[in-house]
Amino acid sequence: MTKRIAMWSGPRNLSTAMMRSFGSRSDTFVTDEPFYGCFLKDSGADHPMRNEIVEEMDCDWSSVIRTLSGDAPDGAPVWYQKHMWHHMVGPVGYEDFAGFFHAFLIREPERMIASYLRKRQCAVFEDFGLERQAEFFEREADRLGHAPPVVDANDVLGDPAAVLSKLCVALGIVWDSAMLEWHRGRRETDGPWAPHWYAAVEDSTGFGAPEKEASDLPPDAKRVADQCRPYYERLASHRIKA
Repeated sequence: MTKRIAMWSGPRNLSTAMMRSFGSRSDTFVTDEPFYGCFLKDSGADHPMRNEIVEEMDCDWSSVIRTLSGDAPDGAPVWYQKHMWHHMVGPVGYEDFAGFFHAFLIREPERMIASYLRKRQCAVFEDFGLERQAEFFEREADRLGHAPPVVDANDVLGDPAAVLSKLCVALGIVWDSAMLEWHRGRRETDGPWAPHWYAAVEDSTGFGAPEKEASDLPPDAKRVADQCRPYYERLASHRIKA
């Protein structure tokens, strides 16, 4: 039976590097933001490469969750699914993920938004999904009776082996040191939006150095970061530390 891992994140949270890391395991298949097409089709959001994404992806919510709830496409025992909560604007919700193992990837809001603004001209609170991510976290914690695993992007960069090995224990999978490196380039499993967003990770072979202090944000972006911070701190209080 496939172990399905749903990693919930916001944009620019080291999420693609984490997908690379899990994709380096010999026992794991990875899927890249499978609800992105549904989100774009239903919301009408004007994102880079919108038309190409909608055309290429399955944009039926029910069809996508049925696929994700089955066995991995290549029969791998572990299926790592990279999800974004701000995509979840349709009929699929928490109850539809029964049987999944959930983890939460976070990043300090100022760093997250500074990175986002290098790819887009502006940012609004709804672009990051932190309110829904925190709500989902609380529901999963109530179900489990303890906090599900949370990892902070900068903690991963600071000591990837220590943090990822503890994450593997929390997810009930064996630690594999292959998760620390990967080969350069694009993957067949990368989403069709990769040409716009993935240049840095395509040129990487592993996790980079820990981030320095976040850059100063313009006033509008700083207000968005202030909105995000209470939700970030709620999850960060449970994060795995090296």
